[in-house]
Amino acid sequence: MHVVSSYMDEEISPFISSDWLFTVLRSSGKVSDVEYSPGTENPGKIFINKLEELPLTICSLNKKAMGKEVKTVGYLMKPSREEDFAKRGAFPLNPTPDGLTFVALNYELPMSWQLKEVDGILHKSTDDIIAVEMSSSSDFENKVTYTEGMEQLQRYIRCHPDCCVIDPFSNIYPVLDRLKIQQTLGGLENLNSKSCSKIRGPHFLKVVDFCEPELEDKLADAKLSLPNIVKPQVACGVADAHSMAIVFKADSYKDLNVPLPAIVQEYVDHSSTMFKFYVVGKKIFFAIKKSTPNADILIKLAEEKALKPLLFDSLKSLPVDKDNQQKSQDEDNKRIDHELVTDAANWLRKALDLTIFGFDVVIQEGTGDHVIVDVNYLPSFKEVPDEVAIPTFWEAIKEKLTGKKSTEAAILL
Repeated sequence: MHVVSSYMDEEISPFISSDWLFTVLRSSGKVSDVEYSPGTENPGKIFINKLEELPLTICSLNKKAMGKEVKTVGYLMKPSREEDFAKRGAFPLNPTPDGLTFVALNYELPMSWQLKEVDGILHKSTDDIIAVEMSSSSDFENKVTYTEGMEQLQRYIRCHPDCCVIDPFSNIYPVLDRLKIQQTLGGLENLNSKSCSKIRGPHFLKVVDFCEPELEDKLADAKLSLPNIVKPQVACGVADAHSMAIVFKADSYKDLNVPLPAIVQEYVDHSSTMFKFYVVGKKIFFAIKKSTPNADILIKLAEEKALKPLLFDSLKSLPVDKDNQQKSQDEDNKRIDHELVTDAANWLRKALDLTIFGFDVVIQEGTGDHVIVDVNYLPSFKEVPDEVAIPTFWEAIKEKLTGKKSTEAAILL
């Protein structure tokens, strides 16, 4: 393929053969935009109106050449995330061994035209959230405001219910809400009967006013003892979703600078070790990461500032106990109950009805409880080697597109 910005037949005719396809970018001064008709094709030439049409044009040509077995996946996410996935080879224009091609959907082009050319949509819709309107009622209700481009996409999907979305928008909403996730994790109790270990969500309490007079009693009823970790109820998509605090004294709540409504969550002593699990279709991966110190170390740090709340952004690092001798990964690996976490991953996959998601597990000192402290959609799974993660990523998407049911997942060590 040779792309030119303008042409004259006599100039390019000597080069037209079965080996060359000319793609001509029309000049806006020569072509009327009254009717949008990209990809106009003549023998040996294709005409496009904008350079942004080129990737989808290439995908369309690949599809014509290879037949119905090739599926085109259109994806939408913020540029930095797209770049990260693309650098790892996750979004090739040329067909993968699974017969997938990938193309970025572009808000600068008519969405209806783009979506007619793709077989499925992979999105990180939380990257396009402008605002989340929270109610103070006991039952969580949110109103998510998206960018105009994302709302245009959603309108198209509502009008075309046969359009395959890798994970429907309605399935993503619970992951936006820390209260709903906590309530969902309560269902893990049914998995604990056949294991010596216990897997659960942390104890929690929703708070709509840090100054309410009975807050201490409510915290005690919720099995919450100090210190606590306090998080906004909105889990992602807005700037302050990651503005959190660790509270050491009950009287610190009245002036606490964490967005309301908030979730007060149990702080679990976990030897500064976190297990990050990634569910990708029918497979599960995990990585072991350093985490925050136990409560006694945090208290020592806070004593220097009269036990004032420790405010932090959860996307950034918290202080780590430098004196604590980290266990080897082999020792940590022996501590985790793989069968129990596998059961929990499969249960969550069905409960959330998501194809690609992650969750974080810490092991409580003393009890050995496996506590799921966070759940997120479409994580980067950077800790998993690309040669393993990317083919699994493609396989999960292909299964979704072809309607195959994923079998029970097993952790890959």
